[in-house]
Amino acid sequence: MSSTTKNTATVTYISVNGEKKVVEVPIGNSVMRAAIANGVEGIVAECGGSCMCATCHVYVDESFLGGLLPIAENEEEMLGSTFAERKSNSRLSCQIKVTPELDGLIVHTPEAQN
Repeated sequence: MSSTTKNTATVTYISVNGEKKVVEVPIGNSVMRAAIANGVEGIVAECGGSCMCATCHVYVDESFLGGLLPIAENEEEMLGSTFAERKSNSRLSCQIKVTPELDGLIVHTPEAQN
């Protein structure tokens, strides 16, 4: 029996009203692209993932913050212009690349993106 490496990770999107959508996301894909491909409500992604609009803003479950790359300067700038309240766990889902370590990731969508 050969061993195989899992090439997807599970991401759970939770809307402001508590509705959950669990998605298997290919490793390397962004949390935003997976949301758009799977019809997740609350992710608008007007710029298509270019880190230029902040309409893919999410709140990352605190237990996963340590597994994310640090916020880059362009993401920091965009997070300053989010429509919904910016919190300590705010990130742009277009900037979160899915890795095996993020398997089980939970993100909450804000009440509104624009």
